Amino acid sequence: MNASEIIDKVRSEGRTILTEIESKQLIKQAGISVSDTRLAISGEEAISISKQFGFPVVLKIASPDVVHKSDAGGVKVGLKTSKQVGKAYDSILGAIRQKYPQAMIQGVSVQKIARPGVEVIIGMSKDAQFGPVLMFGLGGILVEILKDVSFRIVPLTKRDAGEMIKEIKGYPLLQGYRGQEPVDVLNLEELLLKVSDFVEQNPVVKELDLNPIFAYSNGAIAVDARVVLEESS
Repeated sequence: MNASEIIDKVRSEGRTILTEIESKQLIKQAGISVSDTRLAISGEEAISISKQFGFPVVLKIASPDVVHKSDAGGVKVGLKTSKQVGKAYDSILGAIRQKYPQAMIQGVSVQKIARPGVEVIIGMSKDAQFGPVLMFGLGGILVEILKDVSFRIVPLTKRDAGEMIKEIKGYPLLQGYRGQEPVDVLNLEELLLKVSDFVEQNPVVKELDLNPIFAYSNGAIAVDARVVLEESS
């Protein structure tokens, strides 16, 4: 499905929040690399997908009603065997049904663990006065703890993208701190510009979070994504 078909499908179901899989399908069409993720609706299917991907894998709850998946017990990482995957599938569903009994559950997403990198975040929210505003910073839980982020109004120029990256206090981490391999900063600039273009072309998108993005010396990949749409008029 193309971007408009994905958005139309979500809205036809009376939703504004996309699941991780739907969000990744949307973001991928903007030319942004995302980790391959598939939906399983049974433990057996989760095991089958895991074998196709190759262990280890990550399982996450697929529900538009569960925002903080890890806090709710909806994420299991480092699963190395079929038995672990089957137990994790049942554990995730049990935890979510207990904490969010009214949640719409589509199933459980399965993805192969991505190669570790420097974690960054790219986000977008709409300001009442300025419209879409892009955010960049260190990702993972660091964004909540350090709040080391920079902002620019959409549309971005290449100069804007470069300045956003250099403005964060954690910029030395991207340059190769204490012998760590430096990341591809030019690629991060391109990601910011791609997200800016995507937001311009899809004004129905209200919020967007790519967190974390694993940044490498030769590219980057978004391993989690969240998209929220405007309410239907």
